[in-house]
Amino acid sequence: MPTAETAAARPARLRRDDIPGWFFSLDRAAFGHLLSAQSAAGLTGDILELGSYLGRSAVLLGDHLRPGERLTVCDLFDSEAGDEDNAAEMAMSYRKTLTRSAFEANYLAFHRELPEIVQAPTSVLADGRIPAGSCRFVHVDASHLYEHVAGDIAVARAALAEDGLVALDDYRSEHTPGVSAAVWEAVFTGGLRPVLLTPMKFYGTWGDAAAAREVLLERDWRAGGYTVDEDTIAGAAVLRLNYQVKPPVQRSASRRLALELLPPVATRATRRMLRTLRERRAAPPVPSV
Repeated sequence: MPTAETAAARPARLRRDDIPGWFFSLDRAAFGHLLSAQSAAGLTGDILELGSYLGRSAVLLGDHLRPGERLTVCDLFDSEAGDEDNAAEMAMSYRKTLTRSAFEANYLAFHRELPEIVQAPTSVLADGRIPAGSCRFVHVDASHLYEHVAGDIAVARAALAEDGLVALDDYRSEHTPGVSAAVWEAVFTGGLRPVLLTPMKFYGTWGDAAAAREVLLERDWRAGGYTVDEDTIAGAAVLRLNYQVKPPVQRSASRRLALELLPPVATRATRRMLRTLRERRAAPPVPSV
């Protein structure tokens, strides 16, 4: 692996939440739990990430590398896209902020060595450079175009060991229908077994999904501020994790009286302001990009 040039080159006092991206606390908890459980069970293997942006998730993946394991990340970074549709997607969402040097600086703020970096379209990984069955965990968060996502899922399937896990981002967002199509196609025609659903990511395996769900249920998610439920998809069980919704705050008698005594216009404005503050406190933090 490439090594860091000097400690002085690392950003000073960078916090993980300072890295721009869309890798929120619930999925950070799920990644950490699943990767730690794999290590505790003696399961070894490399880790692969398709689409890394500025390193927010790659830093966490690097935390869980054990001796002899390798993290490979594949992203265009500041290279040109290979086709017009992908170029348009890059220009709309990432081109102004995404650079390889920014990714490397962020990663080296937390790790002494860089991962293996493939600066290219994720489709190049179909050439066999990732040994078949060599990975225990694959994170797919690259293009949102159906053809690209379907190819990334095929790469993940070939790379994963028998009971390895894949996490697929943006499987349910209204602006990423191509991801949804590729994910559910893999489920219903490609043998991908759902394990866990979160608001942002689909977790699955081509191996033993029941065992993976049991591992997840070993954690007390509610104590961490999350909800856990079980659902079924075509007869197969799947877990759902989400953020707990905080109960409404009970107003004191004096506060209720104050609202009642205010003029109607002032009361409506006050209630709008209080509602906005409650919504901001309930929502997960969204980093700036």
